[in-house]
Amino acid sequence: MNAMSDVAPHLNTRSGQRGSAQGLRTPGVNHPASAAHWTAARCLALCLILGGVLPGLQAAEPPSTAPTTAGSVATNALTLHEVLDSVRQQYPPMLAALIERDVAAGRLQSARGTFDFQFFSRLFDTPSGYYQSTTVDTGFEQFTGLWGSTLFGGYRISTGGLLPDYEKNRTQGSGEPRIGFRLPLLRDGSIDRRRATLIKARLDKELADPVIHRQQIDFIRAATAGYYGWLAAGERLRLSEALLRIARERMDALKTQSDSGLIPRIVLTDNRRLIVSRELAVVQARRRFEAAGLALSLFYRDGQENPTVATRDRLPPSLPTPVGPEASLLQQDLQRSLTVRPELKRLSLTQEKLEVDRRVARNQLLPNLDAGVSANRDYGDRRYKDQTETEVQVGVELRVPLQRREAKGRVAEVEAQLEQITREQQFARDRIQTEVRDSFSAWSAAHEQTLQARLNVQLAVELQEAETERFVRGATDLLALQLREQAAFDAQVSAVDIDADCFRAQADYRAATVAEKLTLSAPAKKP
Repeated sequence: MNAMSDVAPHLNTRSGQRGSAQGLRTPGVNHPASAAHWTAARCLALCLILGGVLPGLQAAEPPSTAPTTAGSVATNALTLHEVLDSVRQQYPPMLAALIERDVAAGRLQSARGTFDFQFFSRLFDTPSGYYQSTTVDTGFEQFTGLWGSTLFGGYRISTGGLLPDYEKNRTQGSGEPRIGFRLPLLRDGSIDRRRATLIKARLDKELADPVIHRQQIDFIRAATAGYYGWLAAGERLRLSEALLRIARERMDALKTQSDSGLIPRIVLTDNRRLIVSRELAVVQARRRFEAAGLALSLFYRDGQENPTVATRDRLPPSLPTPVGPEASLLQQDLQRSLTVRPELKRLSLTQEKLEVDRRVARNQLLPNLDAGVSANRDYGDRRYKDQTETEVQVGVELRVPLQRREAKGRVAEVEAQLEQITREQQFARDRIQTEVRDSFSAWSAAHEQTLQARLNVQLAVELQEAETERFVRGATDLLALQLREQAAFDAQVSAVDIDADCFRAQADYRAATVAEKLTLSAPAKKP
């Protein structure tokens, strides 16, 4: 039932003509017989009706269609900008996503360990036996990364008795410094697993960026939807309270009429039932608003990163007016989305990593052909006559795995993965364009619905006002007015829901085209 539905029986004339006092009598009720008494009572009833109902009608006006400006927004009203800033600065999943760059940086540093300077020291002692001696050997090894080459060197000294010629560790009195160089000519020359690990670690660090961006887009879209859901829930609560207020304010007028014998007491009972049903609707609307506020609090946080539940005093005076998309920008947005969407960047970097794997796999098909050169010279007391000159050694080593099944299998595996990535890239481009077009279509349709919804509200309110005027003149009955009132309320609630859907469709389009500001830097930690 509608707000003004219980005050009309005493004014109903069906044909639009003024009914007589006799025609308005209700069985079992004693009506005044005096025409003057009837006229005075009727005027009093009309005054009470107008005084009780019209303020409620004004409170239940449709949402404003004027664009929201700085002057029309409450000073304390919560804005979408505040919510999105909170998401970027304080939303825990967002901060966790930004830490992914630190994780990737740690992996890159770990991969650089393959270039660490290696130092070693060894001690050999023969305390008993025919040849008793002690040898100390220290050295270093440095992988340069230049065609897989390695630089090495060291110092060795032996003490004790004289050692036989076959003892390679023997030195003159002051020891033996040495230096050398190893170079892979074929396998592990242009690339090897160590350098490949470093290259892929660098790509993984770049790969963290599109992963973070994808999560940011999703978080911003969810926060936007939560914000407008909160606004819509608040507006629905206002409308429900306004409808309840109409029924409550009408109660005094109906009671006066009932006491005067103009309407039966069952009308009061019906209005009480209407109040209870609308109180129930208000409770439900309040619960929806509280739930929307709690959901929004996950995104909207205070300075200590604690969820903040936005209360009713943070609601703006009315919903902002949705705007529609510009058809002329669709092609531009389509092209832009193909260059800025993080999915394509992620697939591109993944493809580069697989290209590195393919280079390594193909390199592993080559035989090991390693060249090396080293030089050493003994100094000090001349203990051994065959170690008085500088000794230079040059060598080449060849090793060939004849079947090379491991390398061939790895090549086949990586090439298949590259084919998968190519297919995924093709589908990703198609999916992105489809998402942009679909979200554009949804936004356009939603905006068109907002215009129709506003027209629906306007017509419903006009009908309600006209029915109210007819009701005051006694040209209609309670049921007709109640239906008009309910239709106006339903139209207003529907308009609120459609506006919220339009804002969500706009958020989907902005997410599809990456229109929001994205960041890769974590906020500064508070002391």
